[in-house]
Amino acid sequence: MTSERPLLSDPTRQVLAEIAAAPDAVLRLGVLAPGGYGKTTVLREVERAYRDAADVTIVDDAHLLGDADLRSLRAAVERADATIVVAYRPWPRSRALAALAEALGRVRAPLMPAPFTREQVRAALPAAGRALADFVHQQTGGVPRFVMRLAGLTSTDVPADVIASFRADLDWLEPDVQKFLLAAEAGAGLRLDLLAALLDKDSDAVGEVIEAGRATGLLASDGSLLPVARTAVAALSRTDRRIAVRQRLAELQLRSGGPVLDLVRPLLGTGVGGPAVAEAFQAAAREALPTDPALSARLLAAVGTPDAEVAVRQAAASAMSGDLDAALRLADRVITAGDQEHRGAAAEVAAIALAHRGQLARSTELHRWSPTATSAAFAVVGQVGTGRVPTGPLPVAPPTMLDGGASLMAHGVLESIGDAPTTALSTLVRAVGLLEPAGRAVLLPDTPAALAGLVALHAGELAVAESVLDRALATSLGGTLMTVRHRLLRAWTAMARGNLVQARETLIALRKSGRPLEPRDWIFAVALEVGVARRTSDLAALKRTWEQACEAVLRHPVDLYTFLPLGEFAAAAARLRDQHRLAPHLVAARTLLRQLGDPPLWAGPLHWSLLHAAIIAEETSAAEEHAAALAAAAHRGRYSALVSAAAECWLDVVAGKVDADQVEGAARGLHAAGQWWDAARLAGQAAIRTSDRQAMVRLLDCARLLQGRPTGTARKPAEPAAEPADAGKLSDREREVAELVVGGLTYKQVGDRLFISAKTVEHHVARIRQRLGCTSRAELLDQLRQIIG
Repeated sequence: MTSERPLLSDPTRQVLAEIAAAPDAVLRLGVLAPGGYGKTTVLREVERAYRDAADVTIVDDAHLLGDADLRSLRAAVERADATIVVAYRPWPRSRALAALAEALGRVRAPLMPAPFTREQVRAALPAAGRALADFVHQQTGGVPRFVMRLAGLTSTDVPADVIASFRADLDWLEPDVQKFLLAAEAGAGLRLDLLAALLDKDSDAVGEVIEAGRATGLLASDGSLLPVARTAVAALSRTDRRIAVRQRLAELQLRSGGPVLDLVRPLLGTGVGGPAVAEAFQAAAREALPTDPALSARLLAAVGTPDAEVAVRQAAASAMSGDLDAALRLADRVITAGDQEHRGAAAEVAAIALAHRGQLARSTELHRWSPTATSAAFAVVGQVGTGRVPTGPLPVAPPTMLDGGASLMAHGVLESIGDAPTTALSTLVRAVGLLEPAGRAVLLPDTPAALAGLVALHAGELAVAESVLDRALATSLGGTLMTVRHRLLRAWTAMARGNLVQARETLIALRKSGRPLEPRDWIFAVALEVGVARRTSDLAALKRTWEQACEAVLRHPVDLYTFLPLGEFAAAAARLRDQHRLAPHLVAARTLLRQLGDPPLWAGPLHWSLLHAAIIAEETSAAEEHAAALAAAAHRGRYSALVSAAAECWLDVVAGKVDADQVEGAARGLHAAGQWWDAARLAGQAAIRTSDRQAMVRLLDCARLLQGRPTGTARKPAEPAAEPADAGKLSDREREVAELVVGGLTYKQVGDRLFISAKTVEHHVARIRQRLGCTSRAELLDQLRQIIG
């Protein structure tokens, strides 16, 4: 013990107090508990209390005595002429021990030491600290012997020598008890049916084995192994015995139709085989697929030489886990092997993998080759995405969740290229609701949530995009394979609203994950990098990212569902004067639109981006062409009308014709459609181009308001501890400039943020420096940091 005296329960202290008060009185007491509960400690204290007494008999581990000794002890108890204290376990319980316990119990109820409470463990291990003591309690269940074995822990890693100390507790056990503990380690310790078959005993005999296991002290009150004991049983038992027990349990569980994953998982990598084991691996793979597709793929790989059906299932599990290389390799093997029964299923897996790789045309061909109704519906989604309008009626889907969801996706994308974008969005949202219950347990080339998010972004319904994507992330729709796509599209809505911090945080989190992005996700991620850099006027970041953008476009052929990144790249190309590298891809996009009949929903945002690219490049005729295209679709809906009005307004502003009412109306229209950054940008650019001082101030206030900044008052840092006196020397505008300068922005970037020229920013900084009396830039920045917190 780490304390000077052992921790004793109140009943034990009461017994010791009785002995101290009347040491000559006869005491007949049984001490009953499993191993490790502190019976020997109790006897030691009793013996110390009776140190000077002559006629005292103290017996430990009476359950190990022979019948003759036990009968002798019982006779002594019944004579009642001497003090007898006997400690014993609840098992093994011979007739002679039962008779002794009964004789002791008639005199006095047995003393039953219990495990330490959490507080008692903390008291027993004062040097361990609260957190470590709580860990010891969790590992040991408070069993005193095991608590003391872990007394020297300095971390939550249990050392090998502590585990090795359990060998003495395990080696002397009978074979059936050892086998029971192995079954408990496998999680089957409470399954009487499995234990009966494993031990080849009837229920009564199984009960005796369980009682023997409980008597070791290695089990918790619920019959499960204590965590530290589970580790010890797994580490110290013979490997062949452990594998044999798990293999037998898996066979029995499989026969009864119960879950086998927890039983089979430890068999991975052991080399065990045979038809029964292969069947168990396949059953376990089915269990693992919804929550851990990578484990499912490993289980199927352990089957040995798989047949075509197993290979297709392994390909699907690999794809769901994000291992598209393995999925394509396995699917191709089945397709080329000529197995007619499973070629279609393999083609469907390959098609889905290729869709994530950005090869939508090839994916569509494979879907058309696969005979299922689901593949036929996904083929329609792919055909529309690559500029081909399907002919003939849509496939009739069976009334299943997956087929119904795929069918709604096909209807939704077809409606999106017609005159009913609102209907398309509604259809796709219904598809989301249909597939949501499947969560991560479904393999999809794309999710209805992603398609609904894209349609909503193109239609100016950012609130709908946010809602549907948030739900998809919450329900893990499409599993690991689709999570990145949903997060990127959600970040795109943030960027459209001008919430560049949220968009950047998503990109940082994806980079930290270290997982390489598939081409379809990568093109969106790079476009977000480009978009954030462009919106913050970070030319250095834009140049750094541009080569990645060009590579991303090369790796991902143009399709309808990547028009948002393409439009962002077009604006960046104009800013960097590198339009020729993107020109072929823009031609392909225009061709695709013409093949679909120039659907306004998909064409509008691309024309809007190309309008800005033309304005940046000072190509007036091209800008007017895109504005005209937007105007031609203005009657198609409210959003089209808003964008068309904003485009005309931009052209006027660039030409130097600033009508404050027109600009504010167009900007507020964009803001209402969710395009907050574009709205603020339009008002700000108009403000710095007008010669009317009153209109300039009005438009600047409008720009700040639409960008989410208050007008007329400075933003204060959150809860400053103590604001320096010099803070009052800065005007509202100077404080805004100071915040951005301290944030590391250049004068050009500050000007873009506040819709003023870089020269004006320079004048503000000079006045601030003079007002604060700073002699160097370093001193200026130091004072500004104090002022703005």
